[in-house]
Amino acid sequence: MGWCVRVHRCSIFNLTLCSQFDMWMHVDAAWAGSALVVPELRPLGDGLELADSFDFNPHKWLLTNFDCSAMWVADKKHLLQALSLTPEYLRSKEYEAGNVQDYRDWQIPLGRRFRSLKLFFVLRMFGADALRAYIREHCTLAEQLTALVQADSRFQLAAPTALSLVCFKVA
Repeated sequence: MGWCVRVHRCSIFNLTLCSQFDMWMHVDAAWAGSALVVPELRPLGDGLELADSFDFNPHKWLLTNFDCSAMWVADKKHLLQALSLTPEYLRSKEYEAGNVQDYRDWQIPLGRRFRSLKLFFVLRMFGADALRAYIREHCTLAEQLTALVQADSRFQLAAPTALSLVCFKVA
């Protein structure tokens, strides 16, 4: 596995290119990844099946306390090879044979906080439908703000509106 590539916008071209040259393709959808819970917004993730890893932060738009990151990896072997720091005193026959899952190798720190519990409680308390409605409402509010900015000559859009993000400036 060659170079590690980080992109902010998923594209079939980038994903195919990385596959062609045996490069790791990581899709970092830190904020916008939460939008993929909404069925009509899922086309934003077209091509993700070609990625080697995908990460998003539920604490940025999915009502979850800071800090919580959700990551998917197609083949954990490469990630473990890159991040594993295994001194002799942490090795075992079971670990070497691959019979046990040692999550300490999934990132650099040896300690683990139980971040997934806060996401579990958000999912349990609100449910998928309420989270989808929450994101849809934010996108609707962004469209309304965009219309207000465009209707007022004192302001102008600084960039196209994306999901719930509206960038504008004083004209």
